[in-house]
Amino acid sequence: MTHENTAASAGRPQDGAHRLTVAQALVRFLAAQYTERDGRRERLIESCWGIFGHGNVAGIGQALVESGQGPDAALPFHQGRNEQAMVHAAVAYARQKDRLSAQAVTTSIGPGATNLVTGAALATVNRLPVLLLPGDAFATRPADPVLQQLEHPGAGDVSVNDALRPVSRYFDRVHRPEALVPAAMQAMRVLADPVETGAVTLALPQDVQAEAFDWPEAFFAERVWRVPRPAPEPGALAEAVRAVRAARRPLIIAGGGVHHSRAGAALAALADATGIPVATTQAGKGALRHDHPCEVGGIGHTGTAVADDLARRADLVIGVGTRYTDFTTASGTLFAEPGVRFLNLTISPFDAHKMGGLPLVADARAGLEALGEMLRAAGYAVDAAYREAYAEGRLRWARVTDAAFAPASEAARPTQTQVLGALDAVVGDEDVVINAAGSLPGDLHKLWRARSPRQYHLEYGYSCMGYEIPAAIGVRLAAPDRPVWALVGDGTYLMMPTEIVTAVQEGLAINVVILQNHGYASIGGLSEETGAERFGTAYRYRAADGSYTGEPLPVDLAANAASLGMEVLRAESYAQLRAALATARASTRPTCVYVETDASSGAAPTAPAAQAWWDVPVAETSTRDAARKAREEYERHAATRRRHL
Repeated sequence: MTHENTAASAGRPQDGAHRLTVAQALVRFLAAQYTERDGRRERLIESCWGIFGHGNVAGIGQALVESGQGPDAALPFHQGRNEQAMVHAAVAYARQKDRLSAQAVTTSIGPGATNLVTGAALATVNRLPVLLLPGDAFATRPADPVLQQLEHPGAGDVSVNDALRPVSRYFDRVHRPEALVPAAMQAMRVLADPVETGAVTLALPQDVQAEAFDWPEAFFAERVWRVPRPAPEPGALAEAVRAVRAARRPLIIAGGGVHHSRAGAALAALADATGIPVATTQAGKGALRHDHPCEVGGIGHTGTAVADDLARRADLVIGVGTRYTDFTTASGTLFAEPGVRFLNLTISPFDAHKMGGLPLVADARAGLEALGEMLRAAGYAVDAAYREAYAEGRLRWARVTDAAFAPASEAARPTQTQVLGALDAVVGDEDVVINAAGSLPGDLHKLWRARSPRQYHLEYGYSCMGYEIPAAIGVRLAAPDRPVWALVGDGTYLMMPTEIVTAVQEGLAINVVILQNHGYASIGGLSEETGAERFGTAYRYRAADGSYTGEPLPVDLAANAASLGMEVLRAESYAQLRAALATARASTRPTCVYVETDASSGAAPTAPAAQAWWDVPVAETSTRDAARKAREEYERHAATRRRHL
């Protein structure tokens, strides 16, 4: 990643106007930063989210209002309602923009700043850029302590913003005006770097924000941060080609790096030429269209039967832009072939050396193009029997999906998978479907038929409840012509519905689908499997014995969404649901579709069971039968775990 000044006079302050506060200088600097890849230029920091308090209102707040308001402002501003939600919106924006453009988030010192921590962790885990600009305690210490200052008896320079250090890829505290110059440059470097990117924090003491300084004009010059496509090293590429040519049952695992690199066409070309099947992680789903003959669906614990069967028999696993999380590897139990090898094509050296694999460090698109070219020249392709086997597996899983999506009756209350089937029938290739937590990620990974690279938007690196609604806003800002759907259960909705108000205020036509199942469905099922007997996972009144097994709570989430300004459509049957989804898709205002799902034990069809294990430790000793039986099952699976070296 490199940068250059493209116009020494660009952004030059007028005579006498270059004496600016730190906040004013930072806003002007951010407005002049760009990325460029493949000749396409983007604003690096497109806009700024903010909630103001005493720690930033007279600094960043004053600078933003002075720089202009509305879409033509130097740094357009978005008003948020919750600091964590603002980060989620910014992260979703960056993901939709393939990490080439990001947003900033500013907060006051104190609770506003610490509310950033969850969002920052999500950004860094998923390697998505966001710039955090929290206010901080006074650098000059005019009084100790000031309002909201954390006093640490053993360290006078600690503030609550230090909680952001472990979840940020880059952190700096700007104690003096002149320190902004190197700090801001390093912040841009990390945000634009495809290997290093994540949350970047510049903590800004509130007195320093308002302090004036004579800034060098070059600080405000337009800068372009060029995002490279590094090619694989020739020796490593040759070794990779030998590994593929020696394989009889290779399997590609496409991760999020395929999307970030816009490598879908190169992946399809390689698959077409070689016949190697392609499975996808949660972040990689949609790398190939669902109907591509080599696409075998999700991999791992939430994967399809065909993909997981291929993984168990694979003699070479080709990971492209993947981190090999425990869901992908089924906690180290999935890749069972005794001599299995791994080839890791990724821009990150850290990931390239995982699983004891052959590292092929390169941009995903550049690496796939180089690998495909050499394999085509060598005439490599998998044999016909292998193609036929996974083609039959694809057909079997398609029937499973059809059964899960199909309603038993148009007049009946739909199950969760039937809600997905109804949505599948309504959306187009351009729609974006967003989810992050609960039981929906498993159902979506197994069953959703992704039709375009960005249709499937699952945040499963951090799996953060409350992500979906603000993420829908971020995606809509990044892609205003795309219909956007936030799928949430009642548990997730109650975590963070606040940004509905933002969508209404800004006239952003997002669609929120609320599935009411009266509790934490995913953790309820996991609790039952691990011997915890669904303890504390239902939204119900207490029964006489003190357990939460009474009647469901009389909570009306549809009324809540309406009170926040959304148009609300209630669906009590599958037929009503289909109609409501179609109406929502055509709406020009924020719209909520509310459906109470049939979660009864006899409801059918439901999602297929997990096709691979996931390690959630079970109590080693217990007085209850449920836990003892769960422990027996746990030990059976744990015994198959491997560490690949």
